[in-house]
Formats: sequence, structure tokens, C-alpha cells
Amino acid sequence: MAKEKKEQKILLEKHKDIARIDQEIKRTHGWYVRVRYYGKTYSKFFSDGKCGGRYSSLLAAVAWRDQTEKKLGKVRTDKHVVTVSNTTTGVVGVRLNDKLGRYEVSWVNKEGKQGKTSVSIRKHGKEAAFKRACEIRHQKEAQRLNS
Repeated sequence: MAKEKKEQKILLEKHKDIARIDQEIKRTHGWYVRVRYYGKTYSKFFSDGKCGGRYSSLLAAVAWRDQTEKKLGKVRTDKHVVTVSNTTTGVVGVRLNDKLGRYEVSWVNKEGKQGKTSVSIRKHGKEAAFKRACEIRHQKEAQRLNS
């Protein structure tokens, strides 16, 4: 009885980067793992049939995800971490707004809420404003991950 409760609890938990797939029409049942790291995606499907059931396939999926992240050097966390940036500054969460003459900094706090601020280029100079914006971003990211 205790074993069944433990299995049920694990099955109901959310597992980062792991999604349940149940397609009755295609007779496909299992867990799909997708690990993204520096713009590359590594994925694998764990079938209930091949792994010995829903619980066993989930355990295999979690083990593969953890092993893949370790091999890649990705830090294991259940928190959302952005590793790719579309910004021209090359720093995640820091973008240059030439029109308004500032660097804009954005982050997500530990409660999952968006935070924003900006650093004036006119007030600090372009190089110092960029450095200050990067420091703010780094500080906010550290606060979120260390809580």
C-alpha cells in the first residue's frame, strides 16, 4: 500500500522538461523528455510498454534527463533558467534601447513574476550603464536561484 502511494505521488508531481504523452489512436503511451542547452535540444521518448509500465518509464525518463544534463554540464534545477539570448548585447535579460538611451534589464523573481528596470546611458555612459545592467541582472538571477 505504501509503495503504491509513493508511486502515485511521483506520477502526480511535475517533472521539469518531461511531458506525458497518451495518444490512444496511435497506441502511444509514455514520457517525452526534452533537455535544451545553449540552443541545442536533446530528446528521448520512454514508452510504458518497453519500460514496464507508467511508473518505470517515468523513472527512466527522469534518470535520462538528469544524466544528460550532467553530461552537458547543465545545472540540475527545477527552476526555469534561460540559457539563450536573442538580444544583441549577448547577455540574457539585458537589451539596449537606443531610442530611449538606456539598457533595459528584465528577470523573473522566485515567485515567477516578471521584474524590470533600466539604466540610463546619458547618466552613466554607455560602457558603465551596460556593466551596471549586467550586474543587476546577475544579482536578480542569483536571488531567484538561491532561494
